Amino acid sequence: MAVERGIDVGRGAQSLARVAVIVRAGAVPLWWPGLLAAAVGALVPGLTGRRIGLLAGAALFLITAVVVALARGRRYAELARAATRVGRTDFLQDRAVTVRNWRRGHRWWLLGGFLVAIAGGFVLPGAGGLMLAGAGAGLWAKSVRIGQRERKDDVLYWVRTDWVEKGRPAGKQVAAYRTTGPVAGDAAPGGARRR
Repeated sequence: MAVERGIDVGRGAQSLARVAVIVRAGAVPLWWPGLLAAAVGALVPGLTGRRIGLLAGAALFLITAVVVALARGRRYAELARAATRVGRTDFLQDRAVTVRNWRRGHRWWLLGGFLVAIAGGFVLPGAGGLMLAGAGAGLWAKSVRIGQRERKDDVLYWVRTDWVEKGRPAGKQVAAYRTTGPVAGDAAPGGARRR
């Protein structure tokens, strides 16, 4: 199997991206802007006052993180159980390419979320930013859970890139995952950079 670095994979071959990398790709661009928006929001007294805004933000952070981390967990498990081996002609996409594609495809949503979080600071100081950061923490926790499953099963999970155009590795278009051994590709279990 070959490794794709943004090249055309040719006829008959399928380009595959790591499931955990796709999930993890949104964690950083939600976490840091969320914390920045929370800090900016905390500087403004807002309609409710800082104390109420930050307490509401802490609750929203926890709720959002748990909901995002657990969302579609059953679907991920079903796809993992039904996974088949990667074919010889399939191309494994580099981690950097997968992350770049996800972030490019979601850049306007990320910017819009950041601006809404900052604007929300005038009502509930810091709450919108903490909610955004909670979504990032939830995605990171979900990628860690996928990594734990990969270690337990001693495989890495991959998905066809043409099935995840909107960055949803467990969406309706995804019919099945593919698997490789635990040393394939350039990302460790869970989607982190391989050291």
